[in-house]
Amino acid sequence: MNEADSPTVDDVFRALADPGRRTLLDSLRARGGQNLRELCAELDMARQSVSKHLAILEAAGLVTTVRHGREKLHYLNAAPINDIAERWMSNYDRSRAEALADLKRALEEPPMSTPTFVYTTYIRTTPEQLWKGLTDPAFTKRYWNLSFDTDWKVGSSMVWDNQGVRIEDPEQVVLESDPYTRLSYTWHTFTPELAEVIGLGADQQATLASEPRSKVTFDLEDQQPMVKLTVIHETAEPGGLVLSMVSNGWPQVLAALKTLLETGRAPSESAA
Repeated sequence: MNEADSPTVDDVFRALADPGRRTLLDSLRARGGQNLRELCAELDMARQSVSKHLAILEAAGLVTTVRHGREKLHYLNAAPINDIAERWMSNYDRSRAEALADLKRALEEPPMSTPTFVYTTYIRTTPEQLWKGLTDPAFTKRYWNLSFDTDWKVGSSMVWDNQGVRIEDPEQVVLESDPYTRLSYTWHTFTPELAEVIGLGADQQATLASEPRSKVTFDLEDQQPMVKLTVIHETAEPGGLVLSMVSNGWPQVLAALKTLLETGRAPSESAA
């Protein structure tokens, strides 16, 4: 893929212009991880029509897919919408809109029905530099305010340092490590010390600590001069607090990573 082939704002608007495609996105927003057969049955559309719509949505970056055995599972990808918001909304407008959207979701929407969060973004960088952005403390501290103490070998333990809080647990381990291509590890333990630093109440901390440990996977695909990055965060509970937090947190973290790698400065540094 060259730069001209990567999704553009025009691609997004063209994809959203069709009501059938908007219906597909609504279905995936309500229940991510559907295969083609499930989407056809739920929307009462012909297989060929759904396939064509999905191809357009994927080309626009609005739908991303994950292979699960022989199945191809489809997920709504919010990255292009977030990019549009970044382009036309000021920080003040964005905060106000997010507050209204959060209120609307709290009043109207049921809990997420899938335990998996999937997000795809395109970053103008190299796989080697993106790998550093995901693993090297010199990068992660700048855009994420945390670092990892590990050798990044499969099975190795990981010590997290999140805003000065050191989190150690034998279940924090590297699951997969294929440099510049794929990285996977178990998520950190939600300790009382971390809860205090990030502003969580005792009840929230207890809920997080009671949920099964989740894991995150990063897939890197070189599409010069861009790298396609897909983040898959798997939890065990569809309506769990962990899933809610990572679903809100990952878009912000990845936007900051993209800014750092493409401009050389993290958002907080740019604002300084």
